[in-house]
Order: sequence, then C-alpha cells, then structure tokens
Amino acid sequence: MADPRDYYAAEAPMTSAGARAAELRGLPTDLAKQCELVQGILVHRDMALWLYNLKLSAQQRDDANIRQTAAMLDRIHQLDDRALGTRRDPARRLPSVCRHFSTMLVSILRAQGVPARARCGFGAYFTPGKFEDHWVCEYWNAEQSRWILVDAQMDAIQRSALRLQSDPLDVPRDAFVVAGDAWRQCRQGGADPRDFGLSMIAGLHGWWFIAGNLVRDIAALNRVEALPWDVWGLMEMRDEALTDDKRALLDTVATLTLAGDETFSDTCELYESDDRLRVPDTVFNLDRQVQEPLLPQ
Repeated sequence: MADPRDYYAAEAPMTSAGARAAELRGLPTDLAKQCELVQGILVHRDMALWLYNLKLSAQQRDDANIRQTAAMLDRIHQLDDRALGTRRDPARRLPSVCRHFSTMLVSILRAQGVPARARCGFGAYFTPGKFEDHWVCEYWNAEQSRWILVDAQMDAIQRSALRLQSDPLDVPRDAFVVAGDAWRQCRQGGADPRDFGLSMIAGLHGWWFIAGNLVRDIAALNRVEALPWDVWGLMEMRDEALTDDKRALLDTVATLTLAGDETFSDTCELYESDDRLRVPDTVFNLDRQVQEPLLPQ
C-alpha cells in the first residue's frame, strides 16, 4: 500500500479534473484564495433562496447530482465560460451541496500535489444543539505536520448568517465531527444519536444516519467520494436494521477512520474486502429515486 500522503496527493476517478487538470494546477496555492474561488463557482442549492435570493428550478437543483470534478468543471464553464478565478454571480454558479465544495477543494489541492481528502460527518455550527449532515475537506499541512479540516463552503454570507465562531480554514474537531467520532460518542453514551442528521426534516436522524455517513466516510478515505444521498451496502433508513454484527463492523470502521495514518493500510483493506462498505459500480440515488452508475460508462 502506498504512503498515505502520496495516495491522497494523487488523482482518482471522482476528483480528477481530466482534460482541465492544467486549469486547476494554475490556480492560486493560497488556501484562503482557493476557498474563495470555490465559493465563486458553486452555490449551495439548499441555501440559494435563503441567503442568495436565488430561486432554482428543479433542473438547476438536479445539477447537484454531478459526481465527478471533471463533469462539474464542464458544467461550470457551460454556465459561464470565463476563467475559474473569475467570481460568478450566484445565478451563474453550479448548484451544489457541501460534498461538492469539499471535493472541488480536494481536486484543486491534489492537482497541485497537496495531500487532501473529503470527510463525511456532522457540523455543529448550523443548528444550536444539533449536529447536521455535512462534508468538509481535510488536507495535510506539511509545515505543521498535521491534517487540517477546511470548510470551503463557508463564505462571508454564510459565516455571518450562522454567526460562525470557528475558523473555516482550520475547523476544530468538535465543530465538525467526523462520522467515526459521532458513532463512537453515541456508542459510549456521550452523545444522543437523535441529535445527528438533518434536524429540519422529520425522521432524518439517528443511528442509521450516523452509520450511513460512516460508510460514506470510509469510502471517501478510499478516494470514492459518493453523493450524500447515494445508497449502497450497509445503508438502511431505520435503526432496527443495524444488527449486532453490523454494529460491530461499524465499531471497527470508526476505530480505523479515527486512528490516523498508522491504520491507513487496514482501513483500505477492510473497505476493499467487505461489500457492505465498498461502493459498487451501481448505487441507488435517493435524490433521483433511481439506480444509476456511480461513474459514467
């Protein structure tokens, strides 16, 4: 198995820019500017009306089903053919969700040789007392010799609306809780699983929700950044489906995904060996309510 930092600095099918790789390599290398650039080409589809006075059509909202960075970049240029460094008005940005902000930053960093990966978990800074379904980017800071969480979605408008207290360029681990930590806290009795999910939608919280994000997180650590609503393997939308053997497997996944680089090989081996975790070629897209290929054929 490759060195983890080499692994996360290399291109992968989901985050490769393809023919537009040179465009990403030529972007600024300053992290804050990279995040501002991402914010200038994407708009969160569920915050569009609330924060940007932008009413999206069903067809526009469906753009958030684009998985690959190369396809995202193609669509971004269809909407506005100017260089990526040119900030677009919200109406000319690609409708997306947190996963896309994270994977776009991951793609930029990897294109420039910086180890980076997407992390799936829960944000504590959206709703007081709740941990909302969320994704961020995690990159290797060579100067500080540590992995740092970055929320590329948090532009000035969102930071103001949410009264954000933490630094989105170095998100504390209790402000963004990776899925494995959420699972562990709940298993140990230190947190209530009912507080993890999407608090604004009835029923979308609990053990099954945390389990789904934990499976998505180990997939992302294996450079398969599925959509937040892609469903496969162990994912089922009810707590009763989590049998003792499934909970034991998820305990192992949580331990491995929290342990750091020393368990990198074990994390990859477990993911590849268990089809309850490994993303198949075809997934069920809950947003579209269809089975569809993970990647274009």
